[in-house]
This record gives sequence, structure tokens and C-alpha cells, in this order.
Amino acid sequence: MSAPVKMRKEDLPAGEVLCSYCTAKCCRYFAFPIERPKAHEDFSHLRWFMLHGRVAVFVEDGTWYLMIYADCKHLRADNLCGIYEDRPQICRSYSTDNCEYDDDAVYDKYFETPEQLWEYALAVLPPEKPRRFSTKPISAGEVSLPVIA
Repeated sequence: MSAPVKMRKEDLPAGEVLCSYCTAKCCRYFAFPIERPKAHEDFSHLRWFMLHGRVAVFVEDGTWYLMIYADCKHLRADNLCGIYEDRPQICRSYSTDNCEYDDDAVYDKYFETPEQLWEYALAVLPPEKPRRFSTKPISAGEVSLPVIA
């Protein structure tokens, strides 16, 4: 299967479907807005998400997003929808008028690895307070555990 011919949206011939020229960007990931991380714990949680596979975090127009790369299971080899007539409502509502076809995916911030995200967190947050261990043990059944202060 050859790559689709690059077509500018404005040059699309009458009666043609833009999706016929696309690599199905909109069917290869989903992203949803998240709260802006403000503390080490927030960044640690995002880092945990990113450790679970093809996950990225990006910021666009001040809004933070969690992006999960996952091809739709109904995406055909020709990059078209295998269940077009029975596709979910979110797909029906999506329009090529504002799609990402010509978008070069440049974001205000983009983190594709947990290490990048953590490095950013360490650069923008104040240093974490070191954890101190108390000498007073608490008992957990037969086991004595140190208390974290």
C-alpha cells in the first residue's frame, strides 16, 4: 500500500473526500484535557501514565492534555473507517473542516517520554522537601515499620 498523495485542503477536487488523502491522524490517538500539574505529586501521576505505553502530554493554548496513542481497531489498511456507517457519535460529529490534516502538531509544550516530563517538573517546581523517617516505629501486626514524617 502506497502513502496517500499529499493534497492541500483548498485544492481538494469537488466530490473528493479529504480522508482519501490522509494518514488518519484523528483515528490514531485520543487526547483529553487535564488539570495543569502544580506539584511534584501531580507530575508523578502524569509520569506514571506515561510509563504505560504510547502516552504523551502536551500543552496547547494554556490547556494541558493527556494523549494516548492507540489506533482505532476499525481503521482499515487504506486509512479509512471500517465501520463508517455505524461509527460512534464522536466520529460522526468530527468534521474535516477543522481536522488535523494540514496541522503540523506544534504545541506550546510536548512531552513524549516520562523523563522529559520529570525533567521539566524539576526545572519549574521548587525542590521537594526531603522525607524524614521518625525513630518511633508503628506496629503493623508482627512487623514494625518506620513512620514517615
